[in-house]
Amino acid sequence: MDIEPFTVELARPLSTARGTIEEREGFLVKIQYAEAVGLGEATPLPGWTESLDDCREALEWALELAWDEDWGVALSETNAPAARHALSLALADARAKTGNKPLYRYLGNERLVRRVPVNATVGDGSTEATREQATTAVESGFDCVKVKVGARPVEEDVDRLRAVRAALGDEVTLRADANGAWSREEAERAFEGIASLDLEYVEQPLPADDIPDLSGLRDDGVAVALDESLSSRSVTDVLAAEAADYLVLKPMALGGPDRARMAAKQARQAGVTPVVSTTVDSVVARTGAVHVAAAIPEVPACGLATADWLADDLGPDPAPVADGRIEVPQNKGLGVELTG
Repeated sequence: MDIEPFTVELARPLSTARGTIEEREGFLVKIQYAEAVGLGEATPLPGWTESLDDCREALEWALELAWDEDWGVALSETNAPAARHALSLALADARAKTGNKPLYRYLGNERLVRRVPVNATVGDGSTEATREQATTAVESGFDCVKVKVGARPVEEDVDRLRAVRAALGDEVTLRADANGAWSREEAERAFEGIASLDLEYVEQPLPADDIPDLSGLRDDGVAVALDESLSSRSVTDVLAAEAADYLVLKPMALGGPDRARMAAKQARQAGVTPVVSTTVDSVVARTGAVHVAAAIPEVPACGLATADWLADDLGPDPAPVADGRIEVPQNKGLGVELTG
């Protein structure tokens, strides 16, 4: 296994209620398996995964364990989610290449999937800037827009969402993402203010561990999607608490494409809708998430249109976005070619 550190700069800062992201640091992993070389990526994001230093240590430990035992043992014993994601993705890529099939088919979906619907993401900004960015996204072909909220007073965020709905009309799907920033009282005020706007859901309206309150919010007439809660609670526990209408599945935060695919199956069995997203990753992990989404039948718009947030990348993008859909690579494995 080769472990190569990398840094990619964002083309523009991504402002969220949890802070501003300006660059992504991580590790590119290459694993020789049978006759193929698989690519994996570990790009930690504190709050969702382990730290960068802990990720490096976990990858180095996994390499030693693989030499002493095998890759299966290394994968099963690696608990740091971003590090495990890199191992799981690299092994899946190599195995899919060996089986001469695209990764999404290796993950269990034998039907042909050429494209997956995606949403546009609008960061925190003034009401005017938010409306303009949302309008631009729809004009470029998106029919689903997610607006970041939670960094401003509730009333300002409600005004922003009202302005977006008025500008886009009723045909565009609208989502909001609070990144766990609201208290229960703030979330109730927000839900009251947006109840008439027909949002598909509000993502993570309360802090990750507030599972009982999240369950109660579902009675307020606005659907709830959970994201950060999955970094501190198991999918099984969240579903058992009946705290979500949607689960936002980030393969990097869950520990790999295999775990994300399993989480999607669990969600569907519980009557909860899975949505696949990224942690603003480089081309390797981002394309892996595209394959995960393609492996889920009838998946709704996913948070995969993040390539344009990066100023540079590790290689050309094999999954471009057009008219609100992202292309699913059909080459064997991931379908990613690195630069250099």
